[in-house]
Amino acid sequence: MKTLFFSASAAVLLLTGGAALAQERVPVQAPPTPPIVAAQDVAYPGVLKLSVDATDLDRRIFQVRETIPVAKAGPMTILYPQWVPGGHSPRNDLDKMAGLVITAGGKTLPWTRDPVAVHAFHFDVPEGASEIEISFQFLTPVKPDVGRILVTDDMLNVQWLQLGFYPAGYYTRRIQIEPTVKLPQGWGFGTALEKASSDGQTTTFKATTFETLVDSPMFAGRYFKQVDLDPGAAVPVRLNMVADKPEYLEMKPEQLQVHRNLVQQAYKLYGSHHYDHYDFLMALTDKLGGIGLEHHRSSENSVVPKYFTDWDKSFAGRDLLAHEYTHSWNGKFRRAADLYTPTLNEPMRDSLMWVYEGQTQYWGNVLAARSGLVTKQQGLEALAATAALYDTRAGRNWRNVLDTTNDPIIANRKPASWPSWQRSEDYYSEGQLVWLDADTLIREKTGGKKSLDDFAKAFFGVDNGSYVVLTYDFDTVVQTLNGVVPYDWASFLKTRIEGLSAHAPLDGLTRGGYKLVYTDTPTEYFKALEGRGKVMNLSYSLGVTVGAAGALAAVNWDTPAFKAGLTAGETLVAVNGTAYSDDLLKDAIKAAAKADGPLVELLVKDGDRYRTVKIDYRGGLKYPRLERIEGTPARLDDIYSPKK
Repeated sequence: MKTLFFSASAAVLLLTGGAALAQERVPVQAPPTPPIVAAQDVAYPGVLKLSVDATDLDRRIFQVRETIPVAKAGPMTILYPQWVPGGHSPRNDLDKMAGLVITAGGKTLPWTRDPVAVHAFHFDVPEGASEIEISFQFLTPVKPDVGRILVTDDMLNVQWLQLGFYPAGYYTRRIQIEPTVKLPQGWGFGTALEKASSDGQTTTFKATTFETLVDSPMFAGRYFKQVDLDPGAAVPVRLNMVADKPEYLEMKPEQLQVHRNLVQQAYKLYGSHHYDHYDFLMALTDKLGGIGLEHHRSSENSVVPKYFTDWDKSFAGRDLLAHEYTHSWNGKFRRAADLYTPTLNEPMRDSLMWVYEGQTQYWGNVLAARSGLVTKQQGLEALAATAALYDTRAGRNWRNVLDTTNDPIIANRKPASWPSWQRSEDYYSEGQLVWLDADTLIREKTGGKKSLDDFAKAFFGVDNGSYVVLTYDFDTVVQTLNGVVPYDWASFLKTRIEGLSAHAPLDGLTRGGYKLVYTDTPTEYFKALEGRGKVMNLSYSLGVTVGAAGALAAVNWDTPAFKAGLTAGETLVAVNGTAYSDDLLKDAIKAAAKADGPLVELLVKDGDRYRTVKIDYRGGLKYPRLERIEGTPARLDDIYSPKK
């Protein structure tokens, strides 16, 4: 027994001792990766040279060669841009950069990618080297599920952000670079870069800063046309167009005039310009990937192929050029201090996107109406669609507008299962409603003597001719508003941007002389939006958007369809026992609104499973529009009227 007791005790001691040892042992972490050298506001010695061959239309591959002068031997780091200005996120296409080779004096230099900052590449410069040469391919997407299409048989989009490295340790505005591009034979191009020389298919541009280069993309095409939007002006504004077919470039005099009006209405609004020339880049296409992206002296804009030739039907979305043009003032010249970064690899902070994008969305729609790109009625119908969308956004009950400014970084516009609940970049259009609220309030308080136009001139109109970035913060916005009319603007903005509310800020509509109503007939603008998206939008009745062949494109949160268990991705097969069609579903919604009408019954296919659902809804078809409030000032009419 004694021996047995001893053995048991020893076992206990061994076990408990082992546990103690296990508790004392901790994981050992590898030492942190050395940080990338911090950027300094000093000039980089020498001029980088960048050459892009964009002639491979069959494989859609850009061949890139870059030369970077070096002052000394030893460790060096080069950076591939990560953060996309105007995209407000770290979304640059590093995955499409391939075949990287770095050489010096004809000898290949081994490189290593930083394991943390994966856009950084490290190597050693050998003794005696005066420059290093970089070559790689940028593999533009060959199909849409890989990414945005940049090259077609008839046009291409050069975005320098994807095509060059820069040395770490320097502000990008202190790095000089000379770009060259080779295009397919006979193609024309538009860009804000200034040409230095041409030799056949190859064009070399004047040296500029790396910051300006990435802000100066190119549209090039087999069918190219440039028109002057401000004839005789000392500061040129040009419209550079590429198209899928040459006939799409033909514009009528009145169509040219409304684009010229846009320039003049912008000048009257802002009282300034912040460029030495401005180039609209516009692709009339359904083959090149869609884009609307701002730059300081240019913008990238894709529109429908028949933008001009089917003018009466292309009005939905015709505020695009006005929006991107406004960004030259709002976002490029005036930029939030927390958004501005001295390099393209330092994180941007998007907290003031409701100014950058929200007020731009406001002015883009206003300028589109003032210039004649859209009619006043089309502008009002567009505003009704926006007001309804955000007034019924269920996600506003848990997520404020301020938090949506993080969405470019969180989601980068990835598809969402429940966008009405998750919210996305709502600071755009809800920001538009907030600024309408502010505009009409200023007009009301001053008896129409002042408006948000006065804010625009005070905020964006300073330093005429300068395109050096002028930063601001929340207090700057409030102070400028108080300079127009004294008010508690800080609380006004914080309530609408930081607060939670079951409804969108629609006081601007009421103060503007209108109210949001729903009728059983869609507006022309609403129908145009449906046509553009190739959907049937029943958001305000059943709570669904239906795509081709009955496919559910979206189901809105907490709507009758949601409560019936429908989800996006399912397919509507039948309505009340009859094979599905859009018209049949609308007829069933109308019938359910009658006192003795049957509820809408749907046969739904989800993969290989079928089920029948009844939707408890008897409200009929509902489409948003604005209705005039009789006896009140029509301030919205004034806002959408051209400035004299």
